Amino acid sequence: MIGIVDAHHHVWRQADLPWLQGPMMPRIFGPYEPIRRDYPIEEFLADIAGSDIEKSVYVQTNWAKAQAVEEVAWVQGIADRHGWPHGIVGYADLLSDDAPETMRHQSIHPLMRGIRMQLHWHENEMYRFATSPDLMNDARLRKNIRFLAEHGWSFDLQVFTSQMADAARLAADNRDIVFVLQHAGMLEDLSPAGREAWREGMRRLAGEENIVSKLSGLGTFIHRNDAAHVADVVAETIAIFGPERCLFGSNFPIEKLWTSYADLVAAHRAALAPYPDEVQRTVLRDTAIRIYRL
Repeated sequence: MIGIVDAHHHVWRQADLPWLQGPMMPRIFGPYEPIRRDYPIEEFLADIAGSDIEKSVYVQTNWAKAQAVEEVAWVQGIADRHGWPHGIVGYADLLSDDAPETMRHQSIHPLMRGIRMQLHWHENEMYRFATSPDLMNDARLRKNIRFLAEHGWSFDLQVFTSQMADAARLAADNRDIVFVLQHAGMLEDLSPAGREAWREGMRRLAGEENIVSKLSGLGTFIHRNDAAHVADVVAETIAIFGPERCLFGSNFPIEKLWTSYADLVAAHRAALAPYPDEVQRTVLRDTAIRIYRL
Protein backbone atom coordinates (compact mmCIF):
# COMPACT_ATOMS: atom_id res chain seq x y z
CA MET A 1 0.00 0.00 0.00
CA ILE A 2 1.35 3.43 -0.95
CA GLY A 3 2.09 5.61 2.07
CA ILE A 4 0.35 8.97 2.42
CA VAL A 5 1.37 12.41 3.62
CA ASP A 6 -1.52 14.45 5.01
CA ALA A 7 -0.65 17.96 3.90
CA HIS A 8 -3.57 19.67 5.61
CA HIS A 9 -4.84 18.85 9.06
CA HIS A 10 -5.52 20.71 12.27
CA VAL A 11 -5.17 20.11 15.98
CA TRP A 12 -6.60 22.74 18.25
CA ARG A 13 -7.55 23.98 21.67
CA GLN A 14 -11.04 25.40 21.78
CA ALA A 15 -9.94 28.11 24.22
CA ASP A 16 -7.65 29.65 21.59
CA LEU A 17 -10.13 29.78 18.72
CA PRO A 18 -12.57 32.71 18.66
CA TRP A 19 -14.87 30.92 16.21
CA LEU A 20 -15.32 28.05 18.68
CA GLN A 21 -16.32 30.32 21.55
CA GLY A 22 -19.64 31.97 22.31
CA PRO A 23 -22.56 31.67 19.88
CA MET A 24 -22.02 29.44 16.87
CA MET A 25 -20.80 31.60 14.01
CA PRO A 26 -21.86 30.69 10.44
CA ARG A 27 -19.08 28.75 8.74
CA ILE A 28 -18.48 27.65 5.19
CA PHE A 29 -18.77 23.97 6.14
CA GLY A 30 -22.13 24.31 7.90
CA PRO A 31 -23.07 23.54 11.53
CA TYR A 32 -20.09 22.34 13.53
CA GLU A 33 -21.32 21.58 17.03
CA PRO A 34 -19.53 18.17 17.12
CA ILE A 35 -16.11 19.83 16.76
CA ARG A 36 -16.67 22.78 19.11
CA ARG A 37 -14.15 21.23 21.48
CA ASP A 38 -10.48 20.39 21.80
CA TYR A 39 -9.08 18.27 18.96
CA PRO A 40 -5.82 16.99 20.45
CA ILE A 41 -3.00 15.25 18.63
CA GLU A 42 -3.89 11.99 20.37
CA GLU A 43 -7.31 12.02 18.69
CA PHE A 44 -5.78 12.85 15.31
CA LEU A 45 -3.37 9.91 15.66
CA ALA A 46 -6.29 7.64 16.56
CA ASP A 47 -8.22 8.93 13.54
CA ILE A 48 -5.39 8.16 11.10
CA ALA A 49 -4.64 4.70 12.52
CA GLY A 50 -4.64 2.08 9.77
CA SER A 51 -4.68 4.63 6.93
CA ASP A 52 -0.97 4.40 6.04
CA ILE A 53 -0.29 8.03 6.97
CA GLU A 54 3.46 8.59 7.22
CA LYS A 55 3.69 12.33 7.89
CA SER A 56 1.46 15.36 8.26
CA VAL A 57 1.41 19.14 7.94
CA TYR A 58 -0.52 21.34 10.35
CA VAL A 59 -2.31 24.33 8.80
CA GLN A 60 -3.32 27.32 10.93
CA THR A 61 -6.75 27.38 12.56
CA ASN A 62 -7.53 31.07 12.97
CA TRP A 63 -6.39 31.74 16.49
CA ALA A 64 -6.76 35.40 17.46
CA LYS A 65 -4.49 37.44 15.17
CA ALA A 66 -2.35 38.58 18.08
CA GLN A 67 -1.56 34.93 18.86
CA ALA A 68 -0.03 34.05 15.48
CA VAL A 69 3.38 33.41 17.02
CA GLU A 70 1.95 31.58 20.02
CA GLU A 71 0.01 29.21 17.72
CA VAL A 72 3.20 28.11 15.96
CA ALA A 73 5.06 27.74 19.25
CA TRP A 74 2.23 25.59 20.65
CA VAL A 75 2.16 23.28 17.62
CA GLN A 76 5.97 23.01 17.65
CA GLY A 77 5.68 21.92 21.27
CA ILE A 78 3.13 19.26 20.32
CA ALA A 79 5.51 17.99 17.64
CA ASP A 80 8.46 17.99 20.02
CA ARG A 81 6.52 15.76 22.42
CA HIS A 82 4.68 13.48 20.00
CA GLY A 83 6.66 13.50 16.74
CA TRP A 84 3.61 14.83 14.87
CA PRO A 85 3.03 16.98 12.89
CA HIS A 86 6.11 17.20 10.64
CA GLY A 87 5.55 20.68 9.22
CA ILE A 88 3.66 23.83 10.24
CA VAL A 89 1.85 26.40 8.13
CA GLY A 90 1.24 29.38 10.38
CA TYR A 91 -0.69 32.63 10.08
CA ALA A 92 0.49 36.19 9.56
CA ASP A 93 -1.66 39.21 8.85
CA LEU A 94 -0.11 40.34 5.58
CA LEU A 95 -2.12 43.55 5.73
CA SER A 96 -0.29 44.59 8.89
CA ASP A 97 3.02 46.42 9.21
CA ASP A 98 3.86 43.87 11.92
CA ALA A 99 3.81 40.91 9.50
CA PRO A 100 7.61 40.76 8.98
CA GLU A 101 8.19 40.75 12.75
CA THR A 102 5.55 38.04 13.21
CA MET A 103 7.30 35.86 10.65
CA ARG A 104 10.68 36.54 12.18
CA HIS A 105 9.46 35.22 15.54
CA GLN A 106 7.80 32.22 13.91
CA SER A 107 10.97 31.36 12.04
CA ILE A 108 12.76 30.24 15.21
CA HIS A 109 10.57 27.13 15.18
CA PRO A 110 12.18 24.48 12.97
CA LEU A 111 8.96 23.02 11.58
CA MET A 112 7.72 26.27 10.04
CA ARG A 113 7.11 25.79 6.33
CA GLY A 114 4.66 28.45 5.23
CA ILE A 115 1.90 30.96 5.87
CA ARG A 116 -1.81 30.84 5.22
CA MET A 117 -3.93 33.98 5.27
CA GLN A 118 -7.38 33.09 3.99
CA LEU A 119 -8.26 35.43 1.13
CA HIS A 120 -11.45 33.81 -0.09
CA TRP A 121 -14.40 36.11 -0.70
CA HIS A 122 -17.78 35.19 -2.16
CA GLU A 123 -21.02 36.95 -2.96
CA ASN A 124 -22.67 34.48 -0.59
CA GLU A 125 -21.94 35.87 2.87
CA MET A 126 -21.94 32.33 4.31
CA TYR A 127 -18.90 31.55 2.16
CA ARG A 128 -17.13 34.84 2.75
CA PHE A 129 -13.99 35.14 4.86
CA ALA A 130 -11.92 38.05 3.54
CA THR A 131 -13.22 41.61 3.81
CA SER A 132 -13.05 42.20 0.05
CA PRO A 133 -12.44 40.06 -3.05
CA ASP A 134 -9.29 41.84 -4.23
CA LEU A 135 -6.93 41.77 -1.25
CA MET A 136 -4.29 40.15 -3.45
CA ASN A 137 -3.88 43.53 -5.14
CA ASP A 138 -3.31 45.38 -1.86
CA ALA A 139 0.12 47.04 -1.79
CA ARG A 140 0.73 46.09 1.86
CA LEU A 141 -0.03 42.44 1.25
CA ARG A 142 2.17 42.38 -1.84
CA LYS A 143 5.02 43.97 0.10
CA ASN A 144 4.70 41.60 3.04
CA ILE A 145 4.37 38.42 1.01
CA ARG A 146 7.93 39.00 -0.20
CA PHE A 147 9.17 38.07 3.27
CA LEU A 148 8.06 34.47 2.67
CA ALA A 149 10.76 34.18 0.05
CA GLU A 150 13.36 35.34 2.56
CA HIS A 151 12.36 32.48 4.87
CA GLY A 152 11.97 29.95 2.05
CA TRP A 153 8.30 29.47 2.92
CA SER A 154 5.27 28.67 0.79
CA PHE A 155 1.92 30.46 0.82
CA ASP A 156 -1.26 28.41 1.23
CA LEU A 157 -3.60 30.20 -1.18
CA GLN A 158 -7.34 30.00 -0.52
CA VAL A 159 -9.55 31.65 -3.15
CA PHE A 160 -12.75 31.11 -5.10
CA THR A 161 -13.10 30.90 -8.88
CA SER A 162 -13.88 34.61 -9.23
CA GLN A 163 -10.54 35.47 -7.57
CA MET A 164 -8.31 33.15 -9.59
CA ALA A 165 -7.17 35.79 -12.08
CA ASP A 166 -5.83 37.95 -9.24
CA ALA A 167 -4.27 34.86 -7.65
CA ALA A 168 -2.47 33.98 -10.87
CA ARG A 169 -1.05 37.50 -11.13
CA LEU A 170 0.13 37.36 -7.52
CA ALA A 171 1.96 34.12 -8.21
CA ALA A 172 3.41 35.46 -11.46
CA ASP A 173 4.83 38.43 -9.58
CA ASN A 174 6.40 36.18 -6.91
CA ARG A 175 7.91 33.29 -8.82
CA ASP A 176 10.32 32.42 -6.00
CA ILE A 177 7.40 31.58 -3.69
CA VAL A 178 5.43 28.34 -3.99
CA PHE A 179 1.67 28.90 -3.80
CA VAL A 180 -0.36 25.93 -2.54
CA LEU A 181 -3.93 26.23 -3.79
CA GLN A 182 -6.31 25.12 -1.05
CA HIS A 183 -9.08 22.61 -1.62
CA ALA A 184 -8.47 22.33 -5.39
CA GLY A 185 -9.81 25.82 -5.97
CA MET A 186 -12.94 25.46 -3.82
CA LEU A 187 -15.43 24.32 -6.45
CA GLU A 188 -18.74 25.44 -4.95
CA ASP A 189 -20.93 25.99 -8.03
CA LEU A 190 -21.60 22.53 -9.44
CA SER A 191 -23.72 23.75 -12.34
CA PRO A 192 -22.27 23.28 -15.85
CA ALA A 193 -21.47 27.00 -16.02
CA GLY A 194 -19.92 26.97 -12.56
CA ARG A 195 -17.76 23.98 -13.36
CA GLU A 196 -16.54 25.52 -16.61
CA ALA A 197 -15.66 28.80 -14.87
CA TRP A 198 -13.73 26.80 -12.26
CA ARG A 199 -11.87 24.86 -14.99
CA GLU A 200 -10.96 28.08 -16.75
CA GLY A 201 -9.65 29.58 -13.52
CA MET A 202 -7.74 26.42 -12.68
CA ARG A 203 -6.10 26.42 -16.11
CA ARG A 204 -5.06 30.02 -15.55
CA LEU A 205 -3.54 29.14 -12.18
CA ALA A 206 -1.78 26.09 -13.62
CA GLY A 207 -0.14 28.39 -16.14
CA GLU A 208 1.99 29.68 -13.25
CA GLU A 209 4.52 26.95 -12.51
CA ASN A 210 4.92 27.99 -8.87
CA ILE A 211 1.30 27.05 -8.05
CA VAL A 212 0.41 23.54 -6.89
CA SER A 213 -3.05 22.28 -5.99
CA LYS A 214 -4.02 20.59 -2.74
CA LEU A 215 -6.71 17.91 -3.04
CA SER A 216 -8.36 18.67 0.28
CA GLY A 217 -11.67 19.81 1.72
CA LEU A 218 -13.67 18.35 -1.15
CA GLY A 219 -16.69 17.84 1.10
CA THR A 220 -16.78 21.48 2.16
CA PHE A 221 -19.78 22.54 0.09
CA ILE A 222 -21.68 19.27 -0.21
CA HIS A 223 -21.19 18.27 3.45
CA ARG A 224 -20.48 14.62 2.70
CA ASN A 225 -17.70 12.34 1.52
CA ASP A 226 -18.95 11.63 -1.99
CA ALA A 227 -16.61 9.24 -3.83
CA ALA A 228 -17.91 10.28 -7.26
CA HIS A 229 -17.42 13.96 -6.49
CA VAL A 230 -13.92 13.33 -5.13
CA ALA A 231 -13.03 11.31 -8.23
CA ASP A 232 -14.33 14.05 -10.51
CA VAL A 233 -12.38 16.86 -8.84
CA VAL A 234 -9.24 14.74 -8.52
CA ALA A 235 -9.30 13.73 -12.18
CA GLU A 236 -9.91 17.25 -13.45
CA THR A 237 -7.25 18.76 -11.20
CA ILE A 238 -4.62 16.21 -12.17
CA ALA A 239 -5.45 16.75 -15.85
CA ILE A 240 -4.91 20.50 -15.44
CA PHE A 241 -1.92 20.61 -13.07
CA GLY A 242 -0.28 17.23 -13.58
CA PRO A 243 0.36 14.80 -10.71
CA GLU A 244 3.68 16.40 -9.75
CA ARG A 245 1.75 19.56 -8.85
CA CYS A 246 -1.04 17.89 -6.86
CA LEU A 247 -1.00 16.75 -3.23
CA PHE A 248 -3.44 15.21 -0.76
CA GLY A 249 -4.76 16.88 2.39
CA SER A 250 -7.42 15.62 4.79
CA ASN A 251 -8.72 18.90 6.25
CA PHE A 252 -9.38 16.97 9.47
CA PRO A 253 -11.22 17.40 11.77
CA ILE A 254 -13.49 19.56 9.58
CA GLU A 255 -14.28 16.59 7.33
CA LYS A 256 -14.93 14.59 10.51
CA LEU A 257 -18.28 16.35 10.57
CA TRP A 258 -19.48 13.95 7.87
CA THR A 259 -16.96 11.13 7.46
CA SER A 260 -14.22 9.07 9.06
CA TYR A 261 -10.57 9.46 8.16
CA ALA A 262 -10.45 5.92 6.79
CA ASP A 263 -13.42 6.56 4.50
CA LEU A 264 -11.94 9.86 3.33
CA VAL A 265 -8.68 8.15 2.41
CA ALA A 266 -10.61 5.33 0.72
CA ALA A 267 -12.42 7.84 -1.49
CA HIS A 268 -9.14 9.45 -2.57
CA ARG A 269 -7.49 6.08 -3.15
CA ALA A 270 -10.46 5.04 -5.29
CA ALA A 271 -10.20 8.28 -7.26
CA LEU A 272 -6.52 7.57 -7.94
CA ALA A 273 -6.93 3.84 -8.61
CA PRO A 274 -7.08 4.26 -12.43
CA TYR A 275 -3.64 5.89 -12.42
CA PRO A 276 -0.25 4.11 -12.37
CA ASP A 277 1.36 3.53 -8.98
CA GLU A 278 3.91 6.23 -9.73
CA VAL A 279 1.18 8.84 -10.14
CA GLN A 280 -0.59 7.67 -7.00
CA ARG A 281 2.65 7.90 -5.02
CA THR A 282 3.33 11.37 -6.37
CA VAL A 283 -0.08 12.75 -5.41
CA LEU A 284 -0.41 10.97 -2.07
CA ARG A 285 3.16 11.39 -0.89
CA ASP A 286 5.97 12.80 -2.99
CA THR A 287 4.59 16.23 -3.92
CA ALA A 288 3.83 17.07 -0.30
CA ILE A 289 7.28 15.92 0.82
CA ARG A 290 8.90 18.15 -1.82
CA ILE A 291 6.74 21.23 -1.29
CA TYR A 292 6.78 21.19 2.51
CA ARG A 293 10.34 19.79 2.80
CA LEU A 294 9.31 16.90 5.04
